[in-house]
Formats: sequence, C-alpha cells, structure tokens
Amino acid sequence: MADPKGFLNHGREVAKSRPVDVRLKDWNEVYVPGSLLPIIGKQASRCMDCGIPFCHNGCPLGNLIPEWNDYAYRENWGAASERLHATNNFPEFTGRLCPAPCESACVLGINQPAVTIKNVEVSIIDKAWDAGTVAPQIPERLSGKTVAVIGSGPAGLAAAQQLTRAGHTVAVYERADRVGGLLRYGIPEFKMEKRHINRRIEQMRAEGTRFRTGIEIGRDLKATDLKKRYDAVVIAAGATTARDLPVPGRELKGVYQAMEYLPLANKVQEGDYVTSPVSAEGKHVVVIGGGDTGADCVGTAHRQGAASVTQLEIMPRPGEERAPHQPWPTFPMLYKVTSAHEEGGERVYSVSTTHFEGDEDGNVQWLHLTEVEFVEGRPAPKPGTERKIPAQLVTLAMGFTGTDRENGLVEQFGLDLDERGNIARDADFQTNVPGVFVAGDAGRGQSLIVWAIAEGRSAARGCDRFLTGASDLPAPIRPTDRSLTV
Repeated sequence: MADPKGFLNHGREVAKSRPVDVRLKDWNEVYVPGSLLPIIGKQASRCMDCGIPFCHNGCPLGNLIPEWNDYAYRENWGAASERLHATNNFPEFTGRLCPAPCESACVLGINQPAVTIKNVEVSIIDKAWDAGTVAPQIPERLSGKTVAVIGSGPAGLAAAQQLTRAGHTVAVYERADRVGGLLRYGIPEFKMEKRHINRRIEQMRAEGTRFRTGIEIGRDLKATDLKKRYDAVVIAAGATTARDLPVPGRELKGVYQAMEYLPLANKVQEGDYVTSPVSAEGKHVVVIGGGDTGADCVGTAHRQGAASVTQLEIMPRPGEERAPHQPWPTFPMLYKVTSAHEEGGERVYSVSTTHFEGDEDGNVQWLHLTEVEFVEGRPAPKPGTERKIPAQLVTLAMGFTGTDRENGLVEQFGLDLDERGNIARDADFQTNVPGVFVAGDAGRGQSLIVWAIAEGRSAARGCDRFLTGASDLPAPIRPTDRSLTV
C-alpha cells in the first residue's frame, strides 16, 4: 500500500477543466494542462492495495492498478509506465475516453469517493511520453507469417500491435483517409487531441506495422482476395450501422446521423476544411440520444456557435446514487455531467420524437415530441404532452446496431452471425472461417474503448496461436464475457 492512511488523509480530486468561456473558443482538450501533477501523488496514495482488488475485475484489460498507483505515489514513473503497458497498449486513450468501470469497482467506493484511477493512468502515460520512454518494441525475429487487420480503431490497433510484436508481418486496412477509426473521426478534438493517435501510429510503424488507408474491404478489395494474400485476417471493422429514426420528416435536410456530423468537424481540425460543411453556427440544434456520442454532438455544436442546443433522451433521468439493482462493484447507470453539458444547453428526459416539420424548401425547422412513460418495459406516449421545439439541425445519436452489412465483407467471407447480429466467434475469437478472427464492436456489439482494446489483445492471441501453434501473448478476456457491456 502506498500510504496506509492515504484514503483517510486525502479526498478525491480530479483534473481541472479550463473555464467554459475560454475552451469554447478553441478545440483543445478541456482540461488545464499540468493540473494533475500537483495532486496525483496524493490521489495515488488513496489506493488501499486491497487483498482482493475489485478494480481488476472492473477493468476488462485486467490493469494492474494497485501496482502502478504505488509507483506513481513514489514517483517511480518508469516502473509505473512499464506496469501500465503490461496490460494496455494505449493508456493515453483509455485515460481520456474510458468511463472507468474500474472506479465503479474500487473498494474505497463502497462508502467514499473512489480512487481517481483514470487521472493516475493518464498522468503516468503523459509523463512517459514527455520523458521519451515510450519506445518502439521491435520483434527480435520475424515469423514469416502475414496478417491483415481490417479497421484501425482501438481494437484493430491493439490487435495489430500485439501481432507485430509477436513477429508477424501485419498490414492494417482502413477505409477512411486517415488511421484511427472512431478515435480519429468519432471522438471530438476537445475530448482527445489527435496528436495522441499520431504518435502511437509512428511507434507502430517503427515496430513494423503497415497501414493501408482509403481501402474498404468488400468494396475496394474483395474479402476473398484479401484472405488469399494473408495467412490470417482479424476483422475489427466496428459496429458502424447507426440506429435510425423512421418518423415523418426524417428525409428533411438538416437531419443527420451523428457519424455524418462529427467527422466533418474533425476534418476541419485536420485542415481538410476551413469550416464544416454541416455547421451548427446560428442554428437551433437538437441532439437525439443521451449517451456519450450525443454529448460529443452537444460539445461540437457549442464550439460551432449554435443558437441553442437541446439533448433528448427517451429514458428517464438516471439517479445520482447507485440504484438497488446496481450494487457495488457493478457498473451503475448514473446521471453524468460531461464537459459538454457544463458548457450549456438543455437536457430533456422521458420524451420521444413523433415527427419533424420543415419549411417550403425542405429544411427541418421544428421537432415534434411527446412525453413518454414506460408500460411493461416499453415507452408509451402520454396524451396531452405533445409539443414542438425549434430544430434547424438535428443529429441522431441513438447507438449502433451492428457491423456494416452493405459493403459485402460479411457475405464475401461467408461469416456466421450470432443471435444479436454480430459476427460470431469461438473462445479464440476465430469465426466460422478458419484463419479469420474478429475483435471489438464487430463481434461484441457497441461497447467501450477499454473492451475494444481488450478484445484486440485477445484476438491477437488467438490469431498467433492459429499461426504458430502456441502463443505467449496475453488474453485478458473471453468473447462470452459480457458482464460489463453498457
């Protein structure tokens, strides 16, 4: 234990955010640079190094949290970074983007605010990068085997890095023009600056991983041809089929899927556009969907200068304390105020959209909604609660229903699907097609970044075993383990 009295002497402190009026003028990360350094030792000292560290169970990666908390407390940053990287390829991603199920499982959280595990994590890796100690790990020998990875999100990158370090020749195929998947074009810059992706890509290139952008498997290159070229394939194409809202007026101009809206804002930051072709500037914006993607739309609309932002959610507002059916150490559904919500706008719960209304030119102008109540587990409209709100830009952020079925990838490989419509796989993450593996949302369904990295690492182990007959790569999870799916 770092400090036997740490949890008694120090309360929970988190990273400080920049003032709202300042951060809305740029797209930089919302947190004050360096604000964690003065407090991180005290926060790490709050870790009790429990006899049974439930934070390990809460984290799909099995991060060695008490160990690197102790090293951070003692300012042994090199050892802390080594322990962090032992289970996680990209802690700077999870330290910024993961909702931290590890903190929900923290034993201290039974009756006190949990240890700030995410903040300790991101402090360790940021110091490692600043010190120049995050070096490429080049394999000592090559296996002579080749692997294609489809998709360059966190699952694909994790699988590719593990397989490259195992000595295989790995090529990552990405249909977008840049590497990173949803990390690149789904996560706004103010949540994670893309320099963090860029330097990991450079590390992977130095290790030997090759990247092929602008190639969509199934359309630009047939899946069958890809399989002929490589000894094995790992599919990490994500669950990119967005859930739609089939109500009257859906066809009006100004109604977009979130993943039609968010990537354009990121492309502005990449220098592809001066201003976004779909901008919220001066418009009344409505975001349908109360999750993280919806919050990303809210924060993006604020920075583009929206006249107003309203976020709609069909479910009731969650509580601020654990519900009885979500006891410690499970991951509870709690009312969450993100940095985007701190910046303004209105959040409306227990409502459902009935239709959109447009002007004579076919542009959306109004959104009609009704309050709902749940009857036998299903939402039902409450009579007499219908109203309309101004809506000149609407984004649909209602989640995703599965991997892309239109590009031909599933059919060309001849892949089986499970009962949820995801690509089926066995205990080694191998599909029904020998030598073809699946990781991340494509096999799991929409989930968390920490699950994506864990699945990428596990699929890499299965693929390595297929290629060589054995594997020393770690496999943190099984494909049937959905205990932390949210």
